[in-house]
Amino acid sequence: MSHDHHTPGHAHRGRLVIVLVITGTVMVVQAVGGLVSGSVALLADAGHMLTDVGGLALALVAMSLAARPATSVRTFGWQRVEVLAAMANAMVVAAVGIGVLVEGARRLAEPRPVTASVMLAVALVGLAANAVGLALLRRGQAESLNVRGAYLEVLGDLLGSVAVVVAAVVVATTGFVRADALASIAIGMLIVPRAYGLLRQVGRVLLEATPEGIDLDEVRRHLCGVPGVIAVHDLHAWTITSGVPVLSAHVVVADDTVTCGDTPGILDALHTCLRGHFDVDHCTFQLEPVGHAAHEGHTHM
Repeated sequence: MSHDHHTPGHAHRGRLVIVLVITGTVMVVQAVGGLVSGSVALLADAGHMLTDVGGLALALVAMSLAARPATSVRTFGWQRVEVLAAMANAMVVAAVGIGVLVEGARRLAEPRPVTASVMLAVALVGLAANAVGLALLRRGQAESLNVRGAYLEVLGDLLGSVAVVVAAVVVATTGFVRADALASIAIGMLIVPRAYGLLRQVGRVLLEATPEGIDLDEVRRHLCGVPGVIAVHDLHAWTITSGVPVLSAHVVVADDTVTCGDTPGILDALHTCLRGHFDVDHCTFQLEPVGHAAHEGHTHM
C-alpha cells in the first residue's frame, strides 16, 4: 500500500506559501489604510483578504494531510481533505461577500467622508501584490481545486483593488464619496459568484458525479470494442480529489475467453483503453461470464 498520494496541489505548495505571506501583509496594510482613510471599500478588500489568508492556510494544511499514505482504514489516504478544505474556503468567502454587500448598501444610503489620497495609495499597493500572487498561482489553478480556490480569491482581490483605485480617483476628482460604497458593492458582487462556482465544483466531487470531460456512453463504447468483451454494466466514474478520477465496471466476456484463461489479456486491454482515451489510471473491473448478471442483485447502467 505504499503508493505516492501527492495531489496536484501539493506541487504548488511553495507558491501558495509565498502568496499567503504577500496576502497577509497586504491585508494588514489595507485594514490600516481603510481605518485611516475611512474607506469601506478598502475595509471590504481587507476583509476578503482575511478570508484568503484563512483559506490559504487551510489549503496548505489540507495538502499536508492529503500527502499522507493510504492505510487499511483510509484506502485512499487523506486525499479528499483537499476537497473539504476547498468547500470550507468557498463558504467563508461567500459569507464575507454577502457581508460586504450589506455594508456597502449601508454606506450608499449614509455616505461618510473618505481620504482619497490614502485610499488610492493603499489600493495601488494591493493591486501590485495581487498581480504577483495571480501570476504565481495561474498554472496550478488548472490542476487543483485548492489552488483554484486560492487563484479565484486573489483574482477577486485584484479586481477589487481596481475598483478601489477607480473609486479613489472619482472621490479625489469629483468629491462623489458614494463611489467608495459603490466600489465595496462591486467587490461583493465579484466575490459571491466565484464562491458559488467553487462550491459547485466541490459539490460534484462530494456527490461523486461523473468527472467533467468523461462521457460514460463513450467509455462504454470503447470498452465494448475490446476483443472478447460482450457487454459492460454497473459502470461508474467519480473523483477522489482534483486530478484523481477513478472508474469501476462489470465487464461481461465471452465464455470461451474465461475457459481459455485469457482474462489477463482482456484486463490489460481494458486498462490500456481507458488510460489512452480518457486519462483514467485507477480502474477496477469485474470480469463476468455471459449470464452471470442474473445471479447479481440490482444492476445499474
